[in-house]
Amino acid sequence: MDIVFIKQLQINTVIGVYEWEKSIQQRLLIDLELSTDIRSAAADDDIRQALDYAVISQRVQQFITAKPIELIETVAEQVADLLLTEFATSLVKVTVCKPDALANAETVGVSIMRSKNGRGNS
Repeated sequence: MDIVFIKQLQINTVIGVYEWEKSIQQRLLIDLELSTDIRSAAADDDIRQALDYAVISQRVQQFITAKPIELIETVAEQVADLLLTEFATSLVKVTVCKPDALANAETVGVSIMRSKNGRGNS
């Protein structure tokens, strides 16, 4: 299986559990990996047969910024579900980082793997 990936997709959104966080936008960095078979797209040199990372990025950004979310865990689960539902992939890895969450850490985050058949949960 092949992987289409997007690294460090920056999204500014309302995220957090504390009251002060609910009135500001914070930066999230998203890494996405989607399993696929690229052979048809590569053989025909046809974007219509590929997972279009521009479309995926736009859809994920639109989804995350549509409403406030409290937990990065929720972001990861909902993005994984979105990718498995709306795109031609059966296995995804989603990593959500909140780089400004702790002053003494480069970043904090969660990373999950999800599949259409329920395997690959971590």
